[in-house]
Amino acid sequence: MTDPQSDFTAPIDGLSHVHGSSEPPLQHITIPDLLRQAVEKHGSREALIFTDTGVRLTYGELAQQADNLAAGLLKLGVSKGDRVGIWSPNRCEWVMTQFATARIGAILVTINPAYRLSELEYALNKTGCRVLISAERFKSSNYLSMIRELAPELATAPPGQLAAERLPDLRHAVVMAANPGPGILPFQTLLELGADADSAALDAIGAELVPEEAINIQFTSGTTGLPKGATLTHFNIVNNARFVTSRINLTEADRLLIPVPLYHCFGMVMGVLGAVSKGAAMIFPGEAFEPASVLDAAAAERATALYGVPTMFVAMLQDLDQSPRDVSSLRTGIMAGAPCPIGIMRRVNTDMHMKEVTICYGMTETAPVSFQSFTSDPADKRCTTVGRVHPHLEVKAVDANGATVPAGERGELQVRGYSVMQGYWDDPDATEGAIRDGWMRTGDLGSFDAEGFCSITGRVKDMIIRGGENIYPREIEEFLIRHPQIADAQVFGVPDEKFGEQVCAWIVPAPGASLGEEEILSHCRGQIAHFKIPRFVRIVAELPMTVTGKPQKFRMREIMMQKLALL
Repeated sequence: MTDPQSDFTAPIDGLSHVHGSSEPPLQHITIPDLLRQAVEKHGSREALIFTDTGVRLTYGELAQQADNLAAGLLKLGVSKGDRVGIWSPNRCEWVMTQFATARIGAILVTINPAYRLSELEYALNKTGCRVLISAERFKSSNYLSMIRELAPELATAPPGQLAAERLPDLRHAVVMAANPGPGILPFQTLLELGADADSAALDAIGAELVPEEAINIQFTSGTTGLPKGATLTHFNIVNNARFVTSRINLTEADRLLIPVPLYHCFGMVMGVLGAVSKGAAMIFPGEAFEPASVLDAAAAERATALYGVPTMFVAMLQDLDQSPRDVSSLRTGIMAGAPCPIGIMRRVNTDMHMKEVTICYGMTETAPVSFQSFTSDPADKRCTTVGRVHPHLEVKAVDANGATVPAGERGELQVRGYSVMQGYWDDPDATEGAIRDGWMRTGDLGSFDAEGFCSITGRVKDMIIRGGENIYPREIEEFLIRHPQIADAQVFGVPDEKFGEQVCAWIVPAPGASLGEEEILSHCRGQIAHFKIPRFVRIVAELPMTVTGKPQKFRMREIMMQKLALL
């Protein structure tokens, strides 16, 4: 059922305060319930397709494999509430682990595939992981080697009795390899341990699960500082997945292409759980994003929907220009994570046939989506705004004193409703700072128009104060991106002795473009206020990004401060 475009999305009493629709209704179910419903309705339909490995599973086969893995985990001594880490790129084993852990109420800790030694150690110890399930390697990362470096005791520890000095809570390491060596269990062996899975026994465990219980810990993406573990429940992510895919009118007839990482909400909630909620097929084109493999999979598998961040769509359009494919089966999808230039949106609509692509906004702490456009919204609304509020959520924009600002004015967005996380794992102070009276403080600045469309105007912490003037980087970025030779622009502040802060811009030229600092400054003069014109401009080939495609301004600031000798 599609979320109706109702009057509930309009601002209330002229204030920046919106309520989502009460339709579709919330479902009080767990992740195992969601998969069971899909099997009952769509058991013989394709569920998982991994084009790089040739793996294809129906919904019935996926559920059986998940049960086998769940039974294997039980034999390792894993029980409800235990934390199980997954450290891997996009693989079939990842999706199986997602459903297997949920089946027995174990909390899945999703670990960034780009993490290295200290980050892995931090994540495992912060959450007290009992089991780590890992790939053998990915790109330049040798996971197996890093696991052994952190836990050399694996070489001599009896099975299940690991006592590692640096990883005191870890008891088992499971690696996706045929022969990972002493002390480490091959993933296939774990699967075979549960080959005689007793469905009735698993159902009995499932009957004791409660939708409001924690089932997933996701570390915040690290655009600022040390990651925190957002703790999400079945209720949070099952319902958000349902509503996200309702807005793109996904059905069991659709084939959803998922090149975004599984460890993040975009992949595992909006992608996997969203597809399962509708009985759609999930297509994974590879372990990580490659534009050519995504387009090849879209053509070969006749995908109808596609997820990605704007930079992914830019790369796919460039590849499509060089090597045309028939992607006319595409209809819809989601673009999220960063603003989409209207020129890119129009090309996605036409060249990629995705006339119904929607824009989303949210954060891991809200499971993740709070705003999304409708497929029928005009292209300009899908580029200049993040759409309208999701069902069953309440959002307001407040000033520095916590008062709701008038509609049209800028304020910090706060979200309340079913999607707000339980809190940050083992961090009550951070939780108390983020959630007040049920309201999640997003740290994002936004405003609402008369129809309830929300525009994200920046980050509270990103605001630049130059000589007493409040400068919002998003405004400058949106102006710069209109230059035909600019592919991307990121604006941030750097310290200045006289003005407090100065405006700095990093510019990524469009393919084939030749840009200089003076050309950028000339583009700004007379068009934006003098104090918004960047004092420093750097032309770069690429930006430092998180794995999910978000620009890391704190890294840009650090690099720029070093160059300017400000550290």
